[in-house]
Amino acid sequence: MTHKHIWAAIDKIALKMGMTCSGLARACGMDPTAFNKSKRISKYGKPHWPSVNTISKITSVAHITPEEFGRIVRQK
Repeated sequence: MTHKHIWAAIDKIALKMGMTCSGLARACGMDPTAFNKSKRISKYGKPHWPSVNTISKITSVAHITPEEFGRIVRQK
């Protein structure tokens, strides 16, 4: 699992739900900019990984299990 794969999975879930990443963040009760591509890498070039809590919110809103999230992450 790479940083790129996890964020791609979040993008896929949002798309599958007919939402933008901002819409998915709002549905998770988060700031609408939380999943913006510009926030995925810090200003120092360090990857920003979503927390376990964030992934839990995403799976809950998307009505998928953590295992399903893992499968989406592993899809190429």
